[in-house]
Amino acid sequence: MQITWYGQSFFRILTQKGKNNQVNLVIDPFNETIGLRPPKLEADILLITHQHSDHNNLLAVSGNPFVISGPGEYEIKGVFIQGIPSFHDNVRGKERGLNTIYTIETEEIRLCHLGDLGQKELDSEQLEKIGDIDILMIPIGGVYTISAKEASKVISQSEPKIVIPMHYQIPKLKIKLEGLNKFLKMMGIKTPEILKKFLIKKKDLAAEGMKIIILKP
Repeated sequence: MQITWYGQSFFRILTQKGKNNQVNLVIDPFNETIGLRPPKLEADILLITHQHSDHNNLLAVSGNPFVISGPGEYEIKGVFIQGIPSFHDNVRGKERGLNTIYTIETEEIRLCHLGDLGQKELDSEQLEKIGDIDILMIPIGGVYTISAKEASKVISQSEPKIVIPMHYQIPKLKIKLEGLNKFLKMMGIKTPEILKKFLIKKKDLAAEGMKIIILKP
């Protein structure tokens, strides 16, 4: 499996389903109004966590993908996806509306993309549906989502093996968010592992402990 991050909550996950069958999954493509240039990607599956312009640019993705934009359970090309209802703020959606958390199961690895989660913590029903997570993609930039401090709480709740932070301030981004350093300090990380692309197989997942991976867009 190969995971690439393009900024904000925009990811591509390439997963191998059989010897010559690769499935291309894209999450939350943004448009260029935020200051970042969206890459031209093809996808088999496209996940949209909520209908804001920095997350729902369908035109950035070609290939006639199967689009999922809300709660439910899906199986597409051997990839199992679950959409879980959540809120974009901490007042039950009254300020910024709804958000969908996605779990993705492929290659015997379970991933979770929290979208623009604004809740200060996950509730018991959400935690039950999310289940045991290998890789967690979590917003940390505050302002429109949870902050570094709140993200550390959600990480403690969900106990993933690998954490990939997202939705924080990076060069050229016009949306003003908190930066990465606050999160790293909160998590006690002095020298993070920084990668352009993250390659992972089931056998590589540690039995104990948690690792934080920083992806460079």
